[in-house]
Amino acid sequence: MDAKTLEARARAEGTPVIESDTATFVWRGRGPICLQGDFQDWRGKPLPFKRVAPGLWARTLTLPADAYVEYALEDPRGQRVEDPLNRHPSDNGFGGINHSFHMPQARSSLPARHPRGAPRGRVTRHVVDTGDVDLPGQRRVYLYAPPTDASVPLVVVYDGEDYLRRVRLPELVDTLVAEGRMRPVALALVCNGGETRSMEYACSEYTVGLLKWKVLPLARQKLSLVDERRSPGAHAVLGASLGGLMALYTGLRMPDVFGRVLSQSGAFAVEGHDFVVFDLARPPPRRPLDIWLDCGRFEGLLEGNRRIAPVLSEAGHQVELREYSGGHNYPAWREDLVHGLERHFPPPPAKRRESLRFSGR
Repeated sequence: MDAKTLEARARAEGTPVIESDTATFVWRGRGPICLQGDFQDWRGKPLPFKRVAPGLWARTLTLPADAYVEYALEDPRGQRVEDPLNRHPSDNGFGGINHSFHMPQARSSLPARHPRGAPRGRVTRHVVDTGDVDLPGQRRVYLYAPPTDASVPLVVVYDGEDYLRRVRLPELVDTLVAEGRMRPVALALVCNGGETRSMEYACSEYTVGLLKWKVLPLARQKLSLVDERRSPGAHAVLGASLGGLMALYTGLRMPDVFGRVLSQSGAFAVEGHDFVVFDLARPPPRRPLDIWLDCGRFEGLLEGNRRIAPVLSEAGHQVELREYSGGHNYPAWREDLVHGLERHFPPPPAKRRESLRFSGR
């Protein structure tokens, strides 16, 4: 493709210009420009553009045909430069904005929209005092109650504010339930400690204690929950990245409460160091867990997920590892979480048929 045609397509279609399994990034301006993104796990040397015409720069990558990709442009000083031809900005979760795009075969698993007239649950904000358990200050917990009077399982969610704002998890659950794709659940979205997050989620007994002493009593008081003493392992725990590590650790430490684990891009091994979950995963379990893992194929964390899945399986746990063509970000996690929710909380067959009639399908 000649430079004139490439620029015309970029202005008409947006960047990158996609053909089959290639994505060509186009930028007009002075001086060299570089590219960094999910496709290199945001590591290593940025990829330089090539000058293809006076003031016009381009870089072509071959990518999986079903990928979701986030990226950024950088100048020679390493400062981010806006890509004015990309129409899909994405909050990267670290105080900045990435650009994003989908390759041609990417297919969404997300529900289109909440069915008209279908009931919605309710989210309430709570604050628990943590000083008496030697954790600093107070902690916010958001509780989601589904629109049902029946007792339901609880899903405890690490990085609760992010799952509330970025994943829009209560809205997602509402819609999946209304479409008959999962059964109702309650949520306890637990905010992290900010600067102490890494310590709290690195297989911390303090965080397990926070759930035991503060979060679970609050949830039992405010929500109509299945009693895990009568139905051991009825509840679930969810997290991403270090939160995904902590979710698995929590399930291994509290299997009588949390029999289901949803770990997204779990950081089970970092910089050549295996966390203690590998040791906890090897012995035959007192109570087997049902564990759902997912991780992006662009992520360095994938290797740890691939290694821990068979360890858990050989010990006697039920394990599913899903790999998707994407990176380490909340849009990818929101997209893929649907599969984990459907696995752990399938609807009764009668409810599925009723919802299909309700939605007109």
